[in-house]
Amino acid sequence: MTDVASGLTLVSPEGTRYRFDPGALCLELLTTGGPGGFSRYEILHTPPDLAGWLALSRLRLDPATVTVDADELADTRRLRDALWRIAQARTRQRAAPAADLAVVNEAAANPPLVPRITVDGGHAWRLPATGRQVLATIARDAVDLLTGPYAGRIRECGAHDCYLVFVDTSRPGQRRWCAMERCGNRQKARALRARQAPG
Repeated sequence: MTDVASGLTLVSPEGTRYRFDPGALCLELLTTGGPGGFSRYEILHTPPDLAGWLALSRLRLDPATVTVDADELADTRRLRDALWRIAQARTRQRAAPAADLAVVNEAAANPPLVPRITVDGGHAWRLPATGRQVLATIARDAVDLLTGPYAGRIRECGAHDCYLVFVDTSRPGQRRWCAMERCGNRQKARALRARQAPG
């Protein structure tokens, strides 16, 4: 999996901001929308939308250094929707749809972003880059996740009204919430109210 400093700032339906780290680049892509009911959260409407999201993702790419065309945007949305279905299958201990695995494999077959070491010893990417390279990088991250040691730790948030997906990289493997400051705290507050309720 692409291991670069991560964590997205999301906004809840109530308007509060919170930090969400799904643990993998490919799962970060799921926060941009998705198939079916997730389409109401769509943020990738135009190629510049995808370039802008890349700056917020763990790739941290300057949008001015990535060219994205309409076909690449459509392919990214297709990959994202396939990843949603694969992740949901994994969280329910079902086999992933073969057609969706084919979408991931097809995208992963293209040349990815090229990593490089900066003068100060940091991690960066050779730029400029294309949307096709970004797509291949995300797909290869998915292959690494789905075939690696954390393949069995893909989880859906434990809150009844939250569908965010993450990989549980905690040592005990008992992460339950997308973010403690959002769903975890809401659940704690509910449990406290239930304990304090009379009778």
